Amino acid sequence: MYSIEALNLSHHFTKGDPVLDQINLQVRKGSIFGFLGPNGAGKTTTLRLILGLLTKQQGDIRLFGKSFEQHRAEVLRQIGSLIESPSIYGHLTAAENLLIWQKVYQCPQKRIPEVLELVGLSNTGAKKAGQFSLGMKQRLAIAVALLHEPALLILDEPTNGLDPGGIVEMRTLLKTLNESYGITILISSHLLSEIEKLVTEVGIINRGKMVFQGTLEALMERQQQAASLVFEVNRAEQALNIIASHHPTAILAQGRLKLPAMSNEKTAAITRLLVTEGIDIYGITRGDNDLETIFMNITNN
Repeated sequence: MYSIEALNLSHHFTKGDPVLDQINLQVRKGSIFGFLGPNGAGKTTTLRLILGLLTKQQGDIRLFGKSFEQHRAEVLRQIGSLIESPSIYGHLTAAENLLIWQKVYQCPQKRIPEVLELVGLSNTGAKKAGQFSLGMKQRLAIAVALLHEPALLILDEPTNGLDPGGIVEMRTLLKTLNESYGITILISSHLLSEIEKLVTEVGIINRGKMVFQGTLEALMERQQQAASLVFEVNRAEQALNIIASHHPTAILAQGRLKLPAMSNEKTAAITRLLVTEGIDIYGITRGDNDLETIFMNITNN
């Protein structure tokens, strides 16, 4: 079952190219879905449409298997969200901020200490939210989003501006929410190293079009053949000349011999050739297959 389905979603702000062009997005129930894309790719616009913060122009949105248009109030009660900057009152404490939202959501007041404990803000006491660090403000905003016990959490760049410690804390919190409480999470980000450690599925958007959607493993497998083969040798220029007639696409990069990915058999043949010609080989690795490189390869095409 999908918690989110966006089908053929398109959107224009002004005349010209669409901000979104026939987007199809599916987020499985129980997953942590990483929504990736360069700045201006259409991530925030997509999330705003899913939440009804923008008027849909073309396409269909279904949440928890139900039409958003026909069941708007019902489905929104099951969603918590943080879009762009946290919406909190700086002159109030964490508990006082949550008390306002508790009245809006009409949920039990006992949820306030529960969510403060969950996000690690239970000991902030009388400290005003305006005195919080950015990481604490982000966690308070997530506490607001969790107050009514949603089944789905939608977060737009929740680690933006956080220091490394804050990013680790956020990652730990989101994993706990997913694994211990069964909350489905859709998180947009461009911090690819963090997404790689957190998500189970990935969607990549570029220039308003979805260019990939699937599991993180499937993305890695798709790019495996595109990963370069790197030889660390003692005489790189000589090695390049030796194999140039067999592999004209080989290049030198930072003193290493770099070739397109190939089979194990061909790799062994190149190794034998170089060794026969007196080239010492210190190591052979597959390079450029981390998530950041994959992301750049896909979005630059």
